[in-house]
Order: sequence, then structure tokens, then C-alpha cells
Amino acid sequence: MYRFYRAGEEETLALRGVSLTCQRGEIVAVTGPSGSGKSTLLACLAGLDEPSGGTVRIAGERISHRSEAERARLRAEHVGVLYQSGNLLDHLSVIDNVQLARDLGVDRSPTRSKPGQLLDLLGIGSRAAAWPDQLSGGEAARAGLAVALANAPDVLVADEPTGELDSASEDAVLDLLLQRARAGTAVVVASHSPAVAAAADQVVTLVDGVRQA
Repeated sequence: MYRFYRAGEEETLALRGVSLTCQRGEIVAVTGPSGSGKSTLLACLAGLDEPSGGTVRIAGERISHRSEAERARLRAEHVGVLYQSGNLLDHLSVIDNVQLARDLGVDRSPTRSKPGQLLDLLGIGSRAAAWPDQLSGGEAARAGLAVALANAPDVLVADEPTGELDSASEDAVLDLLLQRARAGTAVVVASHSPAVAAAADQVVTLVDGVRQA
């Protein structure tokens, strides 16, 4: 996969010939220094950005080089996205954030858990009525994960999900990612964390947009 950005006469080579495959039940850790292309790679994998060259397929369907509407539909059907922050809408309670994600997605019953059940599964059922600014860092990370998992995605793409957490909260979130992988979800995580890399089935290291051998 290739991704080039142009601003006037300047060209930035964000990704240069990067490829990866993540199977169901597998965790792939994408590592590398800041500016190495990790977030760009995840955005392309999730259909949030278009590769300049190459193809992205999820669950056998091509998500790249399609209209934004088609990419959004496939993302709703197959992909959950977890960011380091900004996963929750401040004007909605935790459970309403999860419900909104379900309403915007595709009905995949009976594989989807109800919002309250999903929050219970992630250990924050008691915080369902809380507002995002009332949550601790670990609780916010779990609530964001609940939003990302609201529609039982085939692939979970997580961009630095533990970057702002203490070690105990990081361990809890990492355990949840491992649980999702064991349940059959393909998990791709961009992270600087040695703990995430150690738990992964496959580690992809990027330097200046190039995958290292």
C-alpha cells in the first residue's frame, strides 16, 4: 500500500509499499516512531482515508477506491474504530453513545450485544448513565471500546488506545482487546507500548512509511 500527500510542489511519502494481513482472532501491533505512518495505515485500513496505490480488503470485500458512501457502508458493516481519545460525544451519556453507534450501524443480531450488556461485559455497566467528562481514563477507554464494538465488527482498528493510560488501565484495555481477539475479531493496534507488542501475534514496524524486515 502507498499513500502520498501533496501540498503545492511538496510531496510527503506517508506509506511506501506497506502490506499486512490480519486474520480473525489475531492481534497485529503496528509500531514505530511518531511520524512513521502508523495512523495513516490504520486510516486506510478502516476506509477513513484512501491509499494512493494498493488495495484494502476487509472480510473479502474491497473497501479502498470506492465512493465515500460505499466506504462508510462497509465500515459500518465490518469495522470498529477506537481512537486514543475522542471516541465519545460529550453531550451523550455512555450508554447513549453506544446506542448511537448501533443506530448508525448495521443490524447484525443476534451477534450484537445490547448496549447495557456490552457495558457490563467491559466492566463499566454501573457507569452507563455517566457523562464522558465524569469518567476516569480507564473508564473512558472502555466506553470508547464499547462504541467501537457496538456493531460486532469483523475488524477492530485501534490507534494508540492506551497512550494516555496508567499501567493498570493499559493492562485492563489490553486484556479486553485480547478477549475480543479470542472471540474471533481481527484486531489491528497502532501503539508505542511494549506491552501491546508483546501481546500481539504479529508485529509490523514502520520507519518513514516503510515496513521493516
